[in-house]
Amino acid sequence: MEYVGRVPAPPLDRFVDDVYCLTGVPRHRRVNVPPMPSAHLFLNLGGPARLWDSDPSVPPAVFTGGWFMGVWTRRFLIEYPARVRLVGVHFKPWGMAPFVGVPASELRDRWVPADAVWQRSADRIRDRAGEAASPAAALRALEEELLSRLAETPPRGLDLVRHAGGRLETSHGAVPVGALSDAAGVSGNHLAAQFKAHVGVTPKRVARIYRFAQLILSVDARRPVDWAGLAHTAGYFDQAHFSREFKDFTGHTPTEYLDLRRRFPAARGFPPDNGPMPAD
Repeated sequence: MEYVGRVPAPPLDRFVDDVYCLTGVPRHRRVNVPPMPSAHLFLNLGGPARLWDSDPSVPPAVFTGGWFMGVWTRRFLIEYPARVRLVGVHFKPWGMAPFVGVPASELRDRWVPADAVWQRSADRIRDRAGEAASPAAALRALEEELLSRLAETPPRGLDLVRHAGGRLETSHGAVPVGALSDAAGVSGNHLAAQFKAHVGVTPKRVARIYRFAQLILSVDARRPVDWAGLAHTAGYFDQAHFSREFKDFTGHTPTEYLDLRRRFPAARGFPPDNGPMPAD
């Protein structure tokens, strides 16, 4: 499977980590995706994709078109079609807010058909991307759609969340939440309320996800792994807490995860292999 992606030009880069195309035969049809510091838009140009929540009470879903996903605080599983053709957006945790009129709390840990959010215009952008002569042209069409939907005036409180979230991003979740509210000159309760409004979760939860993402992406399965050292570097000072959160986020113990990565190594230079884990 081929990945073509890029960071969009300003002002989209304030809200979007990358736009990308995936095409071809997937290395693994089914992958587990741990919580990562992003929200998503997928526009499916190929066969149906299937999604499962790690919460067994949530029914699975099948998507033939597109879907939005807010920030996830638990893992989910995606099954690709035999041949993949999709374009997507990795939004920053707060990045959906100026593009959609849906409260972030309604998209947290959920998948929602794109047409339900963009009122059936998702079909139009899918057609444009599907008819594009190259991945670069498909990404241009996607960026143009995002630019056309970017609110001229950011929703109230979004600038506060973006600046505080940017500090969590650059520090990989290491900045104490109290320091964020002090620097912004607001109360901790106000900061938490704004994060819930624009991200769907508290800044403390966003920090946890950034911290875990930094740890998981720093694992080199080709070499011996000092889990205690990695956990401490990532800001975990309680080994029991680290082990519990690792199992919650991946479904595996650190030892099981390392064995999985060694049996199914990530492709060098292929970002989608760096976080998700083979489930087949």
